Amino acid sequence: PPEHESVAIFARVAARFREIGLNVPEVHDLDETDGFALLSDLGSRTYLSTVTGHNAGGLYQEALDALYRLQTGGMGKLDAFEAYDFAKLMQEMELFREWFVPYRTSYALTADDQDTIDHTFHILAHGALEQPRTWVHRDFHSRNLMVTDTNNPGVLDFQDAVSGPITYDLVSLLRDCYIVWPQDRVEHWLTGYFERIRPALPEVDLTRDQFVRWFDWMGVQRHIKVLGIFSRLFHRDGKDAYLRDLPVVYAYVHDVCGRYTELYPFRDLLDAMRIEWTS
Repeated sequence: PPEHESVAIFARVAARFREIGLNVPEVHDLDETDGFALLSDLGSRTYLSTVTGHNAGGLYQEALDALYRLQTGGMGKLDAFEAYDFAKLMQEMELFREWFVPYRTSYALTADDQDTIDHTFHILAHGALEQPRTWVHRDFHSRNLMVTDTNNPGVLDFQDAVSGPITYDLVSLLRDCYIVWPQDRVEHWLTGYFERIRPALPEVDLTRDQFVRWFDWMGVQRHIKVLGIFSRLFHRDGKDAYLRDLPVVYAYVHDVCGRYTELYPFRDLLDAMRIEWTS
């Protein structure tokens, strides 16, 4: 519906992504008034429905190749999309306080708890902003990547693209809300991508440890937001399918917060909450 989404924005982002070699739908015709677009078809095989432990190596390497094209193609063209700024990052995380805490827990936040949340949100937002910036798809994961016969993967749901932190799409892919990969496999993919992208960032004296910290903290920011979004999808929009994905997202947040002393207070707050997963 035009009052909620702009097909013109979809078409504009699609054109930008096609220019740098991504396999996105070709826009054959556009009706901005009524909100219709005639698109080429990328098929029906999502990564989520197709990937297995046996074929993941090849499929994910191709997804990482596409991400590399996106990120290197977007460097130096940041003005093409809205900036993923401090206000946006904070606004997203507030969904946790607005929708997850009151609707999925029976916990009453104290003044100290509010301070813990505020402090955690601030350090996560600043951690995102200190990263090199490039084009960010924002939902680069298994439900939006299509298995295609040529130029795999097909890429969908990119209309909310921004210019933002370099680890955002990587964490969307490797710490997917719908597929959980073993930690050693995630680290293998993460290290390989770091070694590949580092030469494209000559102005940054970047170590693997720094890149991993950015990746981890970016994941916490993203998944805190997702806890709020999935809760809102159920309680406001009646979409109960996302409830089954909440424990995975929560586990990501809790696990990473247990690795960094700066995030211990937020982990302890999560431990204090009595969470309802199923209704």
